[in-house]
Amino acid sequence: MNKIISIAFFVLTFSLFSSAQVTVAPDNITAYSQGATSAYLTFGNIVDLQPTDATWCGEIVSAAPQLGFRCDPATIFGVLPSRYDQSRLNGTRYTDIMSITPTVARRAYTDAVNGNDSRFFYVKHFIGTNGNPDQFVPVTIRLSGNGAGVPFSLTTVKLNWQDGEKVVPFIKSNEKLPKITAEIRYTGTGRLKGRWEIVKPGEELPDSRDLLSEAALTPEERGMQRRYTLLSRFNVNLPPGGKYVLPGPENWRIDKTIEGMYILLFRVEASDAPNSSSNIGGNTIPTGAVAGFSMPTLRYYVGNSSNTEIRQITQTNFGANEAENHLLPIILRWNLSENARFYRVEIEDETNKKIFSAIVLPTVKQYQLPSFIRQLAVSKQLKWKIVAVDENGKELEHKSSANVN
Repeated sequence: MNKIISIAFFVLTFSLFSSAQVTVAPDNITAYSQGATSAYLTFGNIVDLQPTDATWCGEIVSAAPQLGFRCDPATIFGVLPSRYDQSRLNGTRYTDIMSITPTVARRAYTDAVNGNDSRFFYVKHFIGTNGNPDQFVPVTIRLSGNGAGVPFSLTTVKLNWQDGEKVVPFIKSNEKLPKITAEIRYTGTGRLKGRWEIVKPGEELPDSRDLLSEAALTPEERGMQRRYTLLSRFNVNLPPGGKYVLPGPENWRIDKTIEGMYILLFRVEASDAPNSSSNIGGNTIPTGAVAGFSMPTLRYYVGNSSNTEIRQITQTNFGANEAENHLLPIILRWNLSENARFYRVEIEDETNKKIFSAIVLPTVKQYQLPSFIRQLAVSKQLKWKIVAVDENGKELEHKSSANVN
């Protein structure tokens, strides 16, 4: 069936079922033909319907006796991978991050080069409940270059330690960390706004939705992500081009006062950008800098060792059994203590010199040691212990003390 006729018939068919019609905004998207693109979609009037799979295809056909138009099985380009599924159902509204993968874009581009229409479709399937029919809701996608007509979306984000640093830094409190950069690939154009934050030892860790870009969240979730200590902000305009390297926070801003593991967070805020918005009833929300994945993080450790010592250990030649053990994580476990405000994990060498420590929340009863401890244990006799500390800083008891192996 001709695509134009199909779309017209789709609208006519839905008009016969106006009380049950599912709406989608936006219903037309321009996508980058040579790579990934993400867009924020809002489906409305979700009544007695359950959202399920989403499919890309080159043609749509009637879904009768169900409502709408489904993908023609002969023209399917792919389905939305579960790792990119950031959808949320809230009452009668359903939000979906349509993350077009490079594979799907290439399939659509090849189809167009072969003489077919350059448009293709993203079809969301809703299963009917309480005796209602299923609905298939298509979004029309047009291929284009990576210019201003494409939604402003983040397709890849990599956080790097500069100067070729490959290991997780382990430093003393008076040492400097390597410089930090964020390597960003994107579509469209717009302002990249956000902030660098730091999770200190002992603080509650962020979950996967805390690490999403703000534009990937529902309106109800925006402003509700867990916040941490602010290091610095960024606000830069990203022109068409698709690649940008953002400098990280200045070294003097990064805390190193407490021993333990720190996590650097790259938090991206929603921004106004051309072709980057979605209608929520009568309201329009900005969706610039949307991404279908959680932002990456960087870790570093502060203690009594340094990276120089760690590099020397990683270059040691291991035997077969030692190399196999080197790959296995070391997990310490202990019983909880009453009145503990936090626990302090300590690792000592054979001379009782403390080489590592970390702060753990009072509800946690296990800790996975960083990989370099396994490497140190090959050549040194290491011991570990857990110290329970009350709210006044008084040590309650030593929970364990044993060899690290």
